[in-house]
Amino acid sequence: MDEYPANVETETFRRTELEHLRELRMEHRDLDEAIQRIQQDPLTDELQLRRLKKNKLRLKDLIAQAESALIPDLDA
Repeated sequence: MDEYPANVETETFRRTELEHLRELRMEHRDLDEAIQRIQQDPLTDELQLRRLKKNKLRLKDLIAQAESALIPDLDA
């Protein structure tokens, strides 16, 4: 009797995933802004810039995975 109905667990999971997705998107946006600032500097450290871009791509992949987790599976 202490168990929650499946829909409550699903809703809690969904909220947690949405919060995670929001955090990933904010981090991605912040990295994008940092990359733009660094690119404007004539004394840019190219290695640092490459690392930031690689991290931004990693975040993009994580965002896609998080979005995919929010799509319900359909039984065929």
